[in-house]
Amino acid sequence: MLAAELIRRQNIDVLCLTFTTPFFGAEKAQAAAKHINLPLAIDDITDKHLKMLKSPRYGYGKNMNPCIDCHILMLQEAGRKMEETGADFILTGEVLGQRPMSQGKQSLYVVAKNSGFPDYILRPLSAGLLEPTKAEIEGKVDRLRLLSISGRGRKDQIQMAADFGITNYAPPAGGCLLTEPMFTRRLRDLFSNQEAHDIRDLELLKYGRHFRADDQGKIIVGRNNADNEKLRGLSTDNDLVLFMADFPGPQVVIPHGIETLLPLAASLCVRYSDAPADCEANVICQHNNLSCTIQAKASAKEDCERWII
Repeated sequence: MLAAELIRRQNIDVLCLTFTTPFFGAEKAQAAAKHINLPLAIDDITDKHLKMLKSPRYGYGKNMNPCIDCHILMLQEAGRKMEETGADFILTGEVLGQRPMSQGKQSLYVVAKNSGFPDYILRPLSAGLLEPTKAEIEGKVDRLRLLSISGRGRKDQIQMAADFGITNYAPPAGGCLLTEPMFTRRLRDLFSNQEAHDIRDLELLKYGRHFRADDQGKIIVGRNNADNEKLRGLSTDNDLVLFMADFPGPQVVIPHGIETLLPLAASLCVRYSDAPADCEANVICQHNNLSCTIQAKASAKEDCERWII
């Protein structure tokens, strides 16, 4: 927001661009663009991002976040958008040294070079500490009006926001599921055990408890009503779907309908329901528009702890 406003104050038209994948969305960018009254383009880069994610050239961060490779991909796409729209350069809100892995001087150089548009990437908040870009050399941007912010502190940015009248902005951390330990464990498990997967399989990683007792497949158990609703919405006729007949309980899904997992899924359904302990309970199972009722006892606590992903 600050970088865009800084450039707009030089009477330069700015088009905001953001990207979506199953791991991050456009909500924050939409709110930001609306707040500063700038147009926003949203591009879905899921296919390219997944290909990169499975084998990032520059590796992962603390979890499964390939920040450098992700920035390269985004700037490659931004470069294509620049060419399509006839824009003169690309600007980002990156600050030198703010993030140790992806915003050190060497990392900024690597990202720009590998994007294929190194001469066109302007970082207005730290431009005074970096080599001039083509837009600055050609006078399309006044370099003297750009800034020299560096480091992890945000005092200067907060003051700038106040000066610009920007009162509503998102906190700096969060937003990408690839930085979250639980989600990345589930993602690694999916990549390791299911070579063929689709976007729905990725969406399912966001909800419920996930269990894998062997290499046949996995079982997803809703944790609350919100999870149950999401799992209902993501389920297909090909899945095995279970729920309690006589007591409140979870929505349970066996993706892709692996029937050998049915007894285990039923026992997990009872385990996380309000059924009395150590008693058999009725579980309804649906598959391909057919329904049946089976009886099951709750799984042992120690088994659940061993199977959970």
